[in-house]
Amino acid sequence: MDQEKTKVWAHRGASGYAPENTLDAFQKAVEMGADGIELDVQMTKDGELVVIHDETIDRVSNGKGWVKDYTYEELKKFNFNKTHLEYTKEEIPTLEQVYRLIKPTNLTINVEIKTGIVFYPGIEERVLELTERLGMKERVIYSSFNHYTIRKIKELDPQAKTGMLYEDGIIDAVDYACDVVKADALHPAGYNVFYPGFLERCRERKRLLHVWTINEEKHMRMLCEAGVDALITNYPDIAKKIRDEYRFGELQPELVQRILQS
Repeated sequence: MDQEKTKVWAHRGASGYAPENTLDAFQKAVEMGADGIELDVQMTKDGELVVIHDETIDRVSNGKGWVKDYTYEELKKFNFNKTHLEYTKEEIPTLEQVYRLIKPTNLTINVEIKTGIVFYPGIEERVLELTERLGMKERVIYSSFNHYTIRKIKELDPQAKTGMLYEDGIIDAVDYACDVVKADALHPAGYNVFYPGFLERCRERKRLLHVWTINEEKHMRMLCEAGVDALITNYPDIAKKIRDEYRFGELQPELVQRILQS
């Protein structure tokens, strides 16, 4: 947490404005000047790496069922516009398509590997191979709620950058991330940042801090003031504007209360 300003990463692309995890959402993030994008990767029945958050397609498309039970060609027949119906037709993208879209930019890509419910044997190797083949290794950080997956990524490629995703109340989270998971960064839900001593411990152990999913302006202000390394949000344009208004790294308790009460 020693950079000058907090980075803004677009959560599933600029998903406040376009169907999440689609090429249009990622293109909009580029146009809005985001510093990076966050996406989710799963694997089809025929081994294609596809970008979608849920293990099923029901919430985001006009289809039903598990990603793992469809081939990629079968998934392409569905319309993935359900979170923003003003977009008339959206195909599920492959990870390779997103890489190729983002490659000409300078954006970071946070690849969340979705192995929490479906384990997808071999997905870690496939993701690493694709990233290497497309020359994106220096631009990608891998994260997962499945900490076995994060550790496996490091075992397969010790140079890979990884982030430990988690949601609630891990005791000694920073030490656990460093010593057990071997992660380069912590990716907590936003409220974890305010656990006593957490920010200080991240700095002591030199771990990056990428915080999700921050959509309320008052929370954006607090985390920018705290100087977190990246703020993951559905609204990158708003976060960028707020980010540019704040000094960094000196979050005071009275400021937290003032912002929360505003």
